[in-house]
Amino acid sequence: MDENSIAWKVAEKAYEEGATFVLTNAPIAMRMGEINKLAEKTKSEIIPADATSVEELTTLFTKSQEVLGGKIDFVLHSIGMSVNIRKKIPYTESNYDYFMKGIDVSAMSLHKMLAVAKKLDAINEWGSVVALTYMAAQRTYPFYTDMADIKAMLESIARSFGYHYGVEKKVRINTVSQSPTKTTAGTGIKGFGDFFDFAQSIAPLGNATAEDCANYCITLFSDLTRMVTMQNLFHDGGYSSTGVSNEVMTKLGVTE
Repeated sequence: MDENSIAWKVAEKAYEEGATFVLTNAPIAMRMGEINKLAEKTKSEIIPADATSVEELTTLFTKSQEVLGGKIDFVLHSIGMSVNIRKKIPYTESNYDYFMKGIDVSAMSLHKMLAVAKKLDAINEWGSVVALTYMAAQRTYPFYTDMADIKAMLESIARSFGYHYGVEKKVRINTVSQSPTKTTAGTGIKGFGDFFDFAQSIAPLGNATAEDCANYCITLFSDLTRMVTMQNLFHDGGYSSTGVSNEVMTKLGVTE
């Protein structure tokens, strides 16, 4: 996580709105030191945790309640990692050990996080959990390889767990399907720049920025959206509902 990350922007915006929260990241990522800058800026405590470890997640939620002085009102799940993409392995030749690692880190971590929070009764009634996703879960983008399947699983977990957590504790769980965003993770995907420009030319409002996404997440954390749950919410400037734009047609040389 760095200052270009959506999670970073969400933390800044939450702090601006008066929220008190804790920050977390994988212990190995903590060595980079970037999160310390965010903690200082938002006056937040950092609690390292491996999102694939139930034990560490249990410690995270337990300590978070101690630091915050009570139950938690909102949680952001902003985790995405594909070794297959990092190593430029084609989808049809996926390394299955890498695939399973991606599932564990990027999707199953949401289930583990929610299961731990529910067991500890760590989230307040009408609390909100938001996970970040991408529409490759619904449509095929060849360059997104196994992350497309992983995001589809993430969204399914949000729906399934959202039902049970909603019935029992009135906790809301939603996913936000964000535009291609110029984050460190996003720009590491092959062909990202060209695709960013393509999406920009399709979306009537253009691509939503990381700052825009942060603002949207804050509304989902708030009581103003207390009846919204189990939804995959597109935050993409209208891209997901647009088949083709005049701008793209013109670039293709198609005129009236």
